[in-house]
Amino acid sequence: MQNPIRSVTVYCSSSDHVAPVFLQAARELGTAIAQNGWRLVYGGNCIGCMGALADAARAAGGKVTGITPQLLVDQGIADERCDELVVTAGMRDRKALLEERGDAFVALPGGLGTFEELFEIWVARVLGYHAKPIVLLDVAGYYRPMLAMIDHGIEQHFIRPKVRQAFQVAQTVPEAIRFLRGDSPAEPRPLTTPPAADLQ
Repeated sequence: MQNPIRSVTVYCSSSDHVAPVFLQAARELGTAIAQNGWRLVYGGNCIGCMGALADAARAAGGKVTGITPQLLVDQGIADERCDELVVTAGMRDRKALLEERGDAFVALPGGLGTFEELFEIWVARVLGYHAKPIVLLDVAGYYRPMLAMIDHGIEQHFIRPKVRQAFQVAQTVPEAIRFLRGDSPAEPRPLTTPPAADLQ
């Protein structure tokens, strides 16, 4: 049985140059997290999707924990309006705390940092280091190429098929929230193409 969710870690971008649809999804997710009584845990920056996410959570009455490295504080982009702002020595410390502080994870579209964070908690779940829910919020089909690559890796036997059971893909924020609440069945995501026979 899934443990109760008290906080949700969200991975996303701090870029100011993304399309409005991604910023809107971040706002919608921040609002939904707050409305469900969950604390938002995120990368602690005040710009891009990160800023939109945190501002929306606060506007909806939610609590926000930001975790950011000293480097980004020095660049002046730390979110000083967080209820709790944790400043780490570096990126590895930041990732460890983002994982530790969240009872579940949602990955909005993002760049290399988001991919790095996502794959780390994804691998940790596959290996059994945690059993926390992971949801990819596939806004505007952003993650489709990555998912196709994962399917290709499964077909070529570099990736075990059980990886499909370690995460859920949501097309909308309400769907992501249903997965987090356990209102939707956690079914393995189908492959985009039929796989070869699994190796034992």
